[in-house]
Amino acid sequence: MSGFDVVILAVVLILTVVVVGAVLLGVRTLRRLSLGPAPEDPAFIAEKDRQEQSLAALRTAADEAHSTIDVAKSAAAAARAEAAAAKAEAKAGRAEARRVLDDARAEADTVLERAHKQAEADAEQLRAAARRSGEREVAVLAATTREQAAEVERRAARMDERERLHTEEVERLAERERQLTAASAALAARESALVEREQASAEAEEQRRRELERVAGLTAEAARAELIEAIESQAKREAALLVRDIESEARDTAEQRARHLVVDAIQRVASEQTAESVVSVLHLPGDEMKGRIIGREGRNIRAFESVTGVNLIIDDTPEAVLLSCFDPVRREVGRLTLEKLVLDGRIHPHRIEEVYEQARHEVEELCHRAAEDALVEVGITEIHPELVTLLGRLRYRTSYGQNVLKHLVETAHIAGIMAAELRLDAPTIKRCAFLHDIGKALTHEVEGSHAIIGADLARKYGESEDVVHAIEAHHNEVPPQTIEAVLTQASDACSGGRPGARRESLEAYVKRLERIEEIAAGKLGVEKVFAMQAGREIRVMVKPEDVDDIGAAVLARDVAKQIEEELTYPGQIRVTVVRESRVTEIAR
Repeated sequence: MSGFDVVILAVVLILTVVVVGAVLLGVRTLRRLSLGPAPEDPAFIAEKDRQEQSLAALRTAADEAHSTIDVAKSAAAAARAEAAAAKAEAKAGRAEARRVLDDARAEADTVLERAHKQAEADAEQLRAAARRSGEREVAVLAATTREQAAEVERRAARMDERERLHTEEVERLAERERQLTAASAALAARESALVEREQASAEAEEQRRRELERVAGLTAEAARAELIEAIESQAKREAALLVRDIESEARDTAEQRARHLVVDAIQRVASEQTAESVVSVLHLPGDEMKGRIIGREGRNIRAFESVTGVNLIIDDTPEAVLLSCFDPVRREVGRLTLEKLVLDGRIHPHRIEEVYEQARHEVEELCHRAAEDALVEVGITEIHPELVTLLGRLRYRTSYGQNVLKHLVETAHIAGIMAAELRLDAPTIKRCAFLHDIGKALTHEVEGSHAIIGADLARKYGESEDVVHAIEAHHNEVPPQTIEAVLTQASDACSGGRPGARRESLEAYVKRLERIEEIAAGKLGVEKVFAMQAGREIRVMVKPEDVDDIGAAVLARDVAKQIEEELTYPGQIRVTVVRESRVTEIAR
């Protein structure tokens, strides 16, 4: 019996129990009614009605239960029919499965038989292929064996040939040893002959010397002294000529090499002509602005000078005022403050203080940016922030009219090019050259040479000893001891001595020219002296009867050395000595 049949049977039993219970309840109710009070009682009548209604409801429920039982019976019958149909289908399926299984077994037997036949055929083919492969491998092994045998024969032949050559080499060495023995014997004989000839020559030389002493009436010592004196005089003249030639050749070669290095370094650095001074000029939109700058009873100009620390000069110059201050950074802050005040138009003490703070921050930012740009341009990355701040202050610092920060960048480029040409450590030398004037940022605040101040700053902020030494030695306060210091001096001189780099006062220029002429005119045999090309060349005219060609070379060298020792000048000075011989005759 299936599960569905069990469910239907259970439902039928439950409904049967419910119907039986309802019938029993109805019977009991009827019995009560038959044994109860008279029908005239209203409560009895109401109870009776209620009981009748309950009985009607029970009958209705019984009818519904019968109908449900009928439906359940019909459903059970349908389920039995479906179960019978399913059993029939299952039986048919089992029969079909048996038939398919029999067919599959028959097909499997057929396939297995064919597989056995195919396996036997494949095995036969494999045995044939293995037989052929074995024959081929045997043939290859035989060929390899033959080749190895042939190689062994060739090696044996080479060994025989090498042994034969070795035997011949041994014979040649033996023959060579015999020849060397014979040559040694001949050399010993020649040495003994040479000794005998030297003895004979010495005896002949002694006899010749005695004969010469007898004929000349001089001893060997006196003749030697006279000969030495003559040779010494001749050697001095020849040495002077040789020194002149060597110096001329060395000077040409050194000048050409140095000129190549310096010119190449300077040409590869794009530099500007200097045009800066210690006084800043501010142009005004009109002369009436001067009165507003001065203010009532001069209160604006007094407030400006007290706040900025810059002297404001207002004179008859049309539409312009001058700002003067020894500190270039402070002067630039004052110029920018006044420029902002003029553009704004509101000029009074409180406004001056506000604009001054703005201008000071702007100048600090400009200085810091200029220092960073310079560091990027020369390729220096790791540096103390305080040194960056000090480098930024050099943006407004000038030396003989040359901007110091631009001078540092230019010097670093020249030093780097020289180091690259000489195959030295270019980054270190560029760092030395770039920081050599860092002390000028504090020369208005700290006493002492800027080289020593810069060296103390570099040592304080962690620079290497090579950099510190190059900074302190670039003006010879300390003797230079390293190649970095020497190249820093050279690049500094190249940057400061190039045309247009610096301005100097007329008085110093004239004094230098006069001293150059005095040095040359003080030498013996000098007739005239001319300083030419702005003091970069000096022409010395000498008396030909007092100074010969060798003396002229010595005079040029002495003048150049004295100028180097006594004077300070940019670049170099060429000394040219002119010696002329003139013969004058009068026809009467």
